[in-house]
Amino acid sequence: MLTTVVGNYPKIPNRPRPARLRAAIARFERGEIGEDELRGVEDEVTIEVIEEQVEAGIDIVTDGQIRWEDDQTYFARRMDGFTIDGLIRYFDTNTYYRQPAVTGAVQWREPVTVEDYRFAAAHSSQPVKAPVTGPYTLAALSTSEHYSSFGELVLALARELRQEVLALERAGAPIIQVNEPAILKRKEDFPLLHQALGEMMEGVTAEAHLYTWFGDIEGLFPQVLELPFSAIGLDFVMGPANYEVLRRGRFTKKLGLGIIDARNTKLETVEQIVDRIQRVSDAVAPESLYVNPSCGLEYLPREVAQAKLARMAEGVRRAQEVLR
Repeated sequence: MLTTVVGNYPKIPNRPRPARLRAAIARFERGEIGEDELRGVEDEVTIEVIEEQVEAGIDIVTDGQIRWEDDQTYFARRMDGFTIDGLIRYFDTNTYYRQPAVTGAVQWREPVTVEDYRFAAAHSSQPVKAPVTGPYTLAALSTSEHYSSFGELVLALARELRQEVLALERAGAPIIQVNEPAILKRKEDFPLLHQALGEMMEGVTAEAHLYTWFGDIEGLFPQVLELPFSAIGLDFVMGPANYEVLRRGRFTKKLGLGIIDARNTKLETVEQIVDRIQRVSDAVAPESLYVNPSCGLEYLPREVAQAKLARMAEGVRRAQEVLR
């Protein structure tokens, strides 16, 4: 049983610590500092959040996606065929992103996240996994003026994003995590998702995980087990029906167990964490569990995020004793 995170981490520390990254971005946008100085601050904050994850007891960390504006824009800005439009709400959260607009044929130009991964791996004492936005979710959260159908866009993105996955594999990423939360909002599109992810992961030999959040897989089980991933990450906070789904059949993959509420500042107790792990122990063996928050931690204050991770790690240690 291992602990991990879903992806992003709060970029801004609580006061009185200075919000260096926010200040650097503002100065960069005003032309007061250059790109190199901004990248230096991003490096410092990335190291800081990696250290916080490690201090909390997390077994597999990420770089906190400190350099990412958001999951969509970070890829869209670096691929051909996209322009960036105005702000729009991200699902039902109080956060916003600049919506990508597809105005031409989408094309992967060069690695988007490889240098991010290499930097994080060089500054972490724990393994680092590399997140990639999935083709279905990137398409669902974009607009398109170029492709004749939504499915055509999804499959085009799958073919292009495959190059990113292969580049991360060549760079040595031990785990590549593909994020597809949007499928839980349009479950009838599962056959399209299945086809797209099959094309995206063709020939990939690195360990690959698929993560969803903000809902449950009711209606998608056991089909979800056919997807080309060794682990499936589920949100058991906003998708409590996932507990019941797991009771209906054998879960043949590793499970990303999202049991820590990443959108609520209230700390879970160790007893609650142990209980939630025990609830899935009949369906998934403890050694096949990755225990993690329900989604990325960017919705929380920095100190709360680290405290939740520390509590999660403590709960996993206790659960391992109970389930022995």
